[in-house]
Amino acid sequence: MTACEKAHALLDGIRKLDDEWALAIGALGEPELRAPSALPGWSRAHVLAHVARNADGLRNLLTWANTGVETPMYPSAEAREQDIETSSRQAAGALLADFVAAAGRFEQYAAGMPDDAWAREARNRQGAPVTGAVVARMRLSELTIHLADLDRGYDLDRVLALLGPLTEDVVQHAVVSRGAHLPALRLAADGFEWTMGTAPKATVRGSAGALLAWLSGRSDGAALDGAVPRLPAWA
Repeated sequence: MTACEKAHALLDGIRKLDDEWALAIGALGEPELRAPSALPGWSRAHVLAHVARNADGLRNLLTWANTGVETPMYPSAEAREQDIETSSRQAAGALLADFVAAAGRFEQYAAGMPDDAWAREARNRQGAPVTGAVVARMRLSELTIHLADLDRGYDLDRVLALLGPLTEDVVQHAVVSRGAHLPALRLAADGFEWTMGTAPKATVRGSAGALLAWLSGRSDGAALDGAVPRLPAWA
């Protein structure tokens, strides 16, 4: 599969989850937005603000890959945190409109990407090279994980069930993100398999949602089978 073909498959998943987010947040008012999310210390408003600013940041990376002009995801780590906090303080109607608009801007820019631009590179927040197709995978992963964080009746297995084969991409993104903290392991879930390191002798099994929760620091892995190593906090 080419980078362009993979990107368009990922964009189909992004559109599906954007629609699911619209259903999940459409009726939220002030009390619901200020209530705690499943992320310690963050309200639902913080989760929405983070996912909205992530859409804008990843659109910057698509711009970089498309044009070759360096366009960092965020001006700085401090600016990123401040933008999330400022966005989260918006009134309910403004925050919901901001979220929908940011998602739309990402979708619109992605839809106009030339086919060959999906294989070109930008650099993520850590300075590592990422292709345009990987940027699309990053966005799908954010939408997946944080829909469960919203604490609106979605767990990760429910969200991943909406994605079908793209489940492999979402978990793979978490595997890559956590690779430095994993020993040689085979990870197996729902007909998919991922390998970490060389010649792994141990296998960790469970549902894709349980595996993703562990990899993303949202569980201790108690729902998984096998010798599950403890991971450091998600950065």
